[in-house]
This record gives sequence, C-alpha cells and structure tokens, in this order.
Amino acid sequence: MSAASSFPSAPAGVSSFCQQAWEQVFSKVKRAVVFMDSACAESLHWTWGGAGRLLQAGALNVKEFSSFESAGAEQPKAVFLVSTLLKGRTVDIIRDIVSLSNFQYTVVFTAVSHAVHLQAHNASGCAEAEGGSQVVFEQFEEKLCQWMGNMSYTAEVQYAALFLAPISPHLFMLPAFSFLFPMMAQDLAQINNGRSEKKKFANLSDVDFSSLSSELQLEIRTLASGLNTLFEYLGMREECFAVGPLSRIIAGDLANYSQAKARRKTAQSKASVIFVDRTLDLTGAVGHHGDNLAEKILSVLPKLPGHATDVMVSMVELTAVQTDDPHCSIIAPGSLAQPADPAAKALWESLMNLKHKEAVMEIRRHLVEAASRENLPIKMSMGRVTPEQLASFTQLFKKKPEALENHCGLLQIALATVHTLKHPQNAKWDNFLAFERLLMQNLGESALPGVLNQLLPIIKSHNNRTDDDYTPEDLLVLLVYIYSISEEVNTEKELDEAEEKVKESLVHSICDEPELSTLLQKITVSHQKAFYCPT
Repeated sequence: MSAASSFPSAPAGVSSFCQQAWEQVFSKVKRAVVFMDSACAESLHWTWGGAGRLLQAGALNVKEFSSFESAGAEQPKAVFLVSTLLKGRTVDIIRDIVSLSNFQYTVVFTAVSHAVHLQAHNASGCAEAEGGSQVVFEQFEEKLCQWMGNMSYTAEVQYAALFLAPISPHLFMLPAFSFLFPMMAQDLAQINNGRSEKKKFANLSDVDFSSLSSELQLEIRTLASGLNTLFEYLGMREECFAVGPLSRIIAGDLANYSQAKARRKTAQSKASVIFVDRTLDLTGAVGHHGDNLAEKILSVLPKLPGHATDVMVSMVELTAVQTDDPHCSIIAPGSLAQPADPAAKALWESLMNLKHKEAVMEIRRHLVEAASRENLPIKMSMGRVTPEQLASFTQLFKKKPEALENHCGLLQIALATVHTLKHPQNAKWDNFLAFERLLMQNLGESALPGVLNQLLPIIKSHNNRTDDDYTPEDLLVLLVYIYSISEEVNTEKELDEAEEKVKESLVHSICDEPELSTLLQKITVSHQKAFYCPT
C-alpha cells in the first residue's frame, strides 16, 4: 500500500512532527542503554541522522532490539523503542532483555497508540470509561517492575509517534508498514473459508474491515491511528480517496475512526489523501523508465542493513589511512540521510526532482564550490560530467581531514553517484528499458505465451552468462513487468506450456548459482520450497 498526499504547508509540518516525536525520546535517554527495533532506527536515521543523536542526548549505548542483547551491571537504566504493539514477540524480547540485565529504571516507547492497545486487548472503550487513564500501559509498567525484580523500581510506558521516515520535505515513508501488502486472490479464498456459502465474497472489492483477520485489522487500525496523530498535529481535515480493495478499507477505517471524527470537527485546514494499492503500480516499481539519478542510486547500491529506504555508500577510498599495517584503515560509514548537514540535505532533495544529466552537473557544481571554499587545487573543466571527473574531485578532500569533515555529506552523495554510474547494473539500465519497450510492443501484437517464449533464450545459467546477460533477479523483474502490463490472463494449454518452460529454465538458472543473493534467499525461504534440480 502506498499513500500520496497534498498537505497545506506540509513539508515543514511533517518534518517538525517527526522531530518533536523524537525529542520526547531524547528527554529520557540520559545515562540509559537504548534498545531499538529496525523501523524506529530508520525513522531516527532520516529524522536526525542516526544513533549518534541518541548518544549526544546522553545515551550510554544503542543496541539492537533482540533477545540476545542485555546491559551490564553498571547500567541500571534502559529505554526501549519499538514500532509494534506491546504484545506477543515484542513483549517476549523486552522480558528477555530486562531479565538478563540489572535495570532499576525502564522506559518503553511504543509507536502504537494506547487506543489501539485497548483494541488489541479486547477492551475497546475502556479509556473513555476511566476518564482517559491508560490502563494497558499501566499494567505493562507493573510487568516491567516484576521483571526487574522489585516493585519499587521505576517503569514508564509512553506512546511516541516514531512511525515516519522523512526522506525529503515532500516524501516520507512508513517503515513499520513496509510489509503491509494488498490482498490477492489467495487471500479472498482464505477469507471465504470461514464463511457460509451464502455469505462468501464474490471478489476482493466486497471484503470489509470486519471480515479481515484480527492481525490485519490491528495493523490497519495502527496505521489509521498514526495518520490521525499526524493530521492532528497539522490541524488538518482530510478528504480520503482510495484505489484498490485494501486501500478502500484503510481509507474507510480512517474516516470512521472515532478520534479522527472528533479531530475533523475542529480542524482548520483541508487536504486530500489518496491511498493506492501497490499491486496496481507494479509496472512503475519494476520498470526502468525513469531518467532520475536518485532513483538509480536507490536501485543500484546495496541496501543499508535493516533499512528499506537507504543505501550503503563506501567511503574507504577517502578515509583509508596509509600505515605500515595493510589491515589498518579508518572507514567512515556513508548513507544518503544527512539531516545534520543542511547543504547535503538540500542537494539530495534537489536530486529527487532533477533529470540525470542535470543532477550530475549539480553535484559537480557543489564539489567545485566546496573545494574552492577549502582552497583545494581544483581544475574546473567544461563539457560532459563523467564519474571519473567526480571521483577526482572527491580525492582532493582525502588528505584534508577538516575539509573532509566539513563536507562529508556532499562527498557521500558524490561517491554514491560515482559508484552508481560505474556499477554494472547501471550499465544494464538502458538494456532493460529497450527490452521492456520490445516486450510491451510484442504484447500488443501477440499473446502472452509468445512473449514468454521470447524470454527463454535469455535465461542462462551462471556458467554461461556474461556481464551483459540477465541474472535470475533481473529475469524475475522482467516477469513481474510482463504480467503487470498484460491484460487479464486466461488459462489455456499454450500458456501453461510456455510458463512451464520458463519455470524450468529459471529453476535451472537459480540452482546453478554458486551463492544465492539476498533477494533469492528471501524468496526461497519465504515460500519454504526446495528447488528440484535434475542432473
């Protein structure tokens, strides 16, 4: 599910909303060990630049939210940052960490509101009946004291809206909901399994909120509650539109949410919110039609571990220290999130709206200006910007630690550009675009089986591939593209035969891989199927 929105004065409002939510956390982390899950880490990453901001606020250490983590005897305070309900596995992990440590003061921040916790514990309306007391949070505070081993110790549970990751003033992601995926035909069959014959749904557009599983209902209500918190901060009265079955349910739940109804009565500004099922735009997601440098950087470079929206940028070529020890080097980790560097942040935001050629020229201009301010011997040249030219400009900062620190954000974006333009996958970009156009043309002239048969010659095993050939991941992308632009597929013998041939060739190709990529590992593990490879 994706959401597009047009907010009045939204850029500053959304950014300040994210910052204010994290300020609530910063006020509690002094002299504490912080345990944080991946979704919260991604929000912090884009809002304040990462864990360094927690350390600046006085945190002793920042650790992964895992049952394998704990704190030392000399660390009596803990702060937990979770994007999920205080239920199930989340509770188990908190209990494990607390039991293995010697805490006397524990604070838990959850990105799920107390109202949703009430629903999760089948206690809807309890907050209103008790004058707004947060009974679920209070009960969890008692559990924390029990796990710490002394009921006189201090425990606090608070709601903090840590669910947004502001990629730019006009674009923000919701990492905690990255796995919320629209319903498919298989889901309809599963929903109908528990219903009588007369009450079965004919299609997905007939499914309503109450017919969904309790887990999916809670996830949708969590999303609606979070958006309501954001809109309340913005003083906004929204009008919702939806495209797709799941988006319709989400938009309806937000419209009917009791707290949202109360907010809309007093809100001063108006805005439109459009919810779109992501399955309706798979062609755009897998296509190579964009002439945008930022899109290529995010597509080509390896993902930052635990993050869905940022990439890793190697800085070793600028930070390696020459010593007698060949294994000694200082490596500054790089990424695209630079909230603490206004110049780099502004450059990154501009790249998202510029075409490829304009973007690389803008990066060159920023490098030239930075080098001039640092009195570095830069030689300006006109004409086409090449990755080699950008790399040579970045090298001027290598032996100037102060200049490197002053412009680290710019240099990370410049190196991200260099690595992207030199990456083999970038060289395939135009090939992908040309082949996709050919597939689209052929689908207009012939049936799907004929197009699938065109794929067979390009499905090659690892030993028979060159750098210009398509990998199994590339072929999966092409298959998604083909089926996304195809008209409604009717089962027929010719199509079945064509699909079986493609499946067999693809399985042989995957089984021939010396090592499966992260994507292929996820696909094979998630389906829990073993490939049978005939010898």
